Amino acid sequence: MRFAVIGGDMRQAKLAELLAADGHSVSTFAIDKIRLESSVAQKTLIREATDAAACVVMPLPVTSREGMLNAPLSSGLHTTREILSVLRPDQVLCAGRIDEATHELADSMGISLIDFLDREELAVANAVAAAEGAIQLIMEETPITICHAGCLVIGFGRIGKILCHRLRGLGAKVTATARNYADLAWIKAYGYEAEETGRIDDTLGQYDVVVNTVPARVLGEGRLSRLKRGCLCLDLASKPGGMDFSAASKLGVKAVWALSLPGEVAPVTSGAIIRDTILNILKEKGVTL
Repeated sequence: MRFAVIGGDMRQAKLAELLAADGHSVSTFAIDKIRLESSVAQKTLIREATDAAACVVMPLPVTSREGMLNAPLSSGLHTTREILSVLRPDQVLCAGRIDEATHELADSMGISLIDFLDREELAVANAVAAAEGAIQLIMEETPITICHAGCLVIGFGRIGKILCHRLRGLGAKVTATARNYADLAWIKAYGYEAEETGRIDDTLGQYDVVVNTVPARVLGEGRLSRLKRGCLCLDLASKPGGMDFSAASKLGVKAVWALSLPGEVAPVTSGAIIRDTILNILKEKGVTL
């Protein structure tokens, strides 16, 4: 099958190489700062990359800022309009974390976009890579072991669940937060300490590590000021994030916003996760691979 892989970080680069290794014909565009395997055709013109493709894969997230293609491995700047304008309705177009403006632009051009991040199989596998990356950062950024460390995980979604499990396996004292009673019940059932996300102010001073997974402002200046000296704050939430980094800097809190962790720490695995998900999408559409 013919694929075009457009923009993105090392996940997309590895995705292109993995698809080519599977025997597919793969062209790329806006991935020119690195040299890919010779089986991948790196194109300098968008039409050359996409014209023959049955499936076009754009990055995760699809934009770096409004209207701009997320393409850190490109030496140039490209707009989503530039990319979408050369595509056809008969092509299968996939991307990750598609913003409303990109959806509306595609609709106006008669193009259907499939968000592969909405797929549960990708979201779960991606959460594993994010959790492992978070543990790597905790080890690098703290002067203590995870074993016996007091760790607070804000949010008990996919990443929160897997991260709590991994931290407990390393001997940490784990507390997790949630907003609804069902999730709080599951937190307790797994043997972690449970807190309501909106009622953590009085206990914040007891943790060595605080990890946020909630994409909403949950760690403002007031809460950050309650942290004990030396506490590491790690924000895994997508934009706009869940932490006031300006306040953290003013207060001397060590804070790290770890965006796109899977692509940073495990690009090969992350590329394989995206590949498998896209192949699942194509199979469901009745495409012969």
